Amino acid sequence: MDNGSGVGVLDKAALVLAALEAGPATLAGLVAGTGLARPTAHRLAVALEHHRLVARDMQGRFVLGPRLAELSAAAGEDRLLAAAGPVLARLRDITGESAQLWRRQGEHRVCVAAAERPSGLRDTIPVGSQLTMNAGSAAQILLAWEDPERMHRGLQNAAFSATALSGIRRRGWSQSVGEREQGVASVSAPVRSPGGKVIAAVSVSGPLERLSRQPGRMHAPAVLAAADRLSESLRRAAAE
Repeated sequence: MDNGSGVGVLDKAALVLAALEAGPATLAGLVAGTGLARPTAHRLAVALEHHRLVARDMQGRFVLGPRLAELSAAAGEDRLLAAAGPVLARLRDITGESAQLWRRQGEHRVCVAAAERPSGLRDTIPVGSQLTMNAGSAAQILLAWEDPERMHRGLQNAAFSATALSGIRRRGWSQSVGEREQGVASVSAPVRSPGGKVIAAVSVSGPLERLSRQPGRMHAPAVLAAADRLSESLRRAAAE
């Protein structure tokens, strides 16, 4: 049995969060689930609500709060970035092209990791670069599995169509030719969280003269394999 950390208020707050792991609870349910006195349970739940670690549902019951999901996503991103380096380097070596990992951030996509070719600086996309969600194969991937309302909004000014996104969902990868930048082509595939949600896109990009007008024919298998390796690394980390 856990004797606690010696920091009583934290131990009691942890009891409240553990009780809510089973689902929504009234104050009486929290008291029963934690063994805490009613005033203590109420005071802690309200304090945790202030920090968004606890929230209320439509019936006014206590539930786990949105801050926990944000912290979980941040931890997942750390695991994703830790795994990305060697996977992107291998993808670059296999394809001979620059490889990137993209995450969506609001109305943009951000390059969070990259493995560049030793030459060909004109193709370089630095880590931290923000690009549009309106064009490019990575943008297509990050939009293709969104909920319908967000997808509809994203398509309003996009260089690609709902039909194109439907095709991407069917085959599992995307390509673009001169869509974001003239003379540049790319191929992308989705990275999924352990729950199956698309959380990132792996891409290779380079000049049209090397990648051709059908870059997917050349590089889709390698890009898909890299995305699958990253998804698998997240599943393994979550199971540890």
